[in-house]
Amino acid sequence: MNFTRRNLLLLAAAIGIAAGPATAYAADVLNVGAYPTNPPFEYKNESGTFEGFEVDIVNEAAKRIGMTTEIADLGFQALFAATTSKRIDVAISSITITPERLKSQAFSQPYYDSDMGIAAKADSPIKSEADLKGKIIGVLSGSTGEAWTKQHQEADGFSEVKGYDTQQNLLLDLSAGRVDAAVSDIPGLEYSFTRMKDLAVKERIKTGEQYGLMMAKDHPLLGKLNDALTAMKKDGTLAAIHKKWFGSDAPADSSTVKEMPMPKA
Repeated sequence: MNFTRRNLLLLAAAIGIAAGPATAYAADVLNVGAYPTNPPFEYKNESGTFEGFEVDIVNEAAKRIGMTTEIADLGFQALFAATTSKRIDVAISSITITPERLKSQAFSQPYYDSDMGIAAKADSPIKSEADLKGKIIGVLSGSTGEAWTKQHQEADGFSEVKGYDTQQNLLLDLSAGRVDAAVSDIPGLEYSFTRMKDLAVKERIKTGEQYGLMMAKDHPLLGKLNDALTAMKKDGTLAAIHKKWFGSDAPADSSTVKEMPMPKA
């Protein structure tokens, strides 16, 4: 009886030792969630691998704290539940830092400044917000574009606000005339319109939006990743990533270049 118990204990110890390296490896992996059709911020290439501006940022930040990344394909709205439930450590997808989101999420310092835009077919008579009365407006569900559109729907007289799970589907419907206009972030729109020549940004909506890494409020890696972003700004790495994906230098006073405080709720 004692011999059997001793062997069981030895076997359990051996299993624990064998499992040790796998556990250590998992601890070195930063689990990232990303919306897969949001170029140039993040998208999947032909081999199914994520690429993009924010992909390079999170990969470099993870490297600087001794980790590698695993990036999961998630819908935009699903990112918020995934960070809260700790299914992922970090969410990227040009996620605007807002007071409402800071109630339930935490963000690193910002690394990109943006505005929203109103887009329509290039030959559309729609030129500005004033022309949207009675029109169907398309938005990415869960985005700040959706929030802005719903806030302005009554005053501006939009006939309907249609939500989409992907930016691609939103813009395809805009091109096909199933919605009259779309409200979304300027960088993603302008990047898409280099290929979708029939669409154009008609008016810029100045919002002062900024993007950051989104994480759970109590995540132990938030400070470390934020420090990595600071170092990337100071040594020019973030500016170089911006140049790579946007083909231009980041403005000297932008959050891509300047160290910024972490947002507080």
